[in-house]
Amino acid sequence: MKGARKTKDLLYEQVARIGKVFSSPKRLELIELLCQGEKTVEILAREAAISVKLASAHLRELRTAHLVATERQGKNICYRLADKSVAELWVQIHTLAEERLIELQMALQKIAARPDDLVPSDRASLMKAARKGEVVVLDVRPTEEYLAAHLPFARSIPLNELRQRLAELPKDRSIVAYCRGPYCLMAADAVELLKREGYEAIHLRDGVAEWGLVASRQE
Repeated sequence: MKGARKTKDLLYEQVARIGKVFSSPKRLELIELLCQGEKTVEILAREAAISVKLASAHLRELRTAHLVATERQGKNICYRLADKSVAELWVQIHTLAEERLIELQMALQKIAARPDDLVPSDRASLMKAARKGEVVVLDVRPTEEYLAAHLPFARSIPLNELRQRLAELPKDRSIVAYCRGPYCLMAADAVELLKREGYEAIHLRDGVAEWGLVASRQE
């Protein structure tokens, strides 16, 4: 019996390693960033607003838990998610948190709970409209993230280029802007800019990770 108890404790301890990795807010942010595509530690540090040293420490934890993998590209070491299941787990965790935590719901109201936000049930109608050219799906993430993965029919105009490239967007169709997911502010900022300039614009909460999880469930 003691041997069985020891084995059982070991099993739970190993599973808890994943929970430990996901217990850090900054590691969660790094995972979200890696959902957009592979990145160097320098880029991850800059995007997460932490030092390279701290980013490296967090990435070591993620790598020890086999959640990220590395690949040398010239002088740089690039990090990527070990598997799409890591992105799916991130989406499931933040979705559960949004359903259960009132504090998180209140915080999200500032950037995500707007009346003009699209909700997951709109996916099919959005794709139908995009396919017909009735709406423009706009990816405002950096170009390299768009090239790594993007929503169907999306066109790329990074947020920092949007003001200079407004003429590329039609004013006779709705613009549906998205970025990295519900905790990213780029799409919300893009919608505000577009509305000020006379465009009809709405903010899609989903990023490629959220969209991909729903797509995989529908297959």
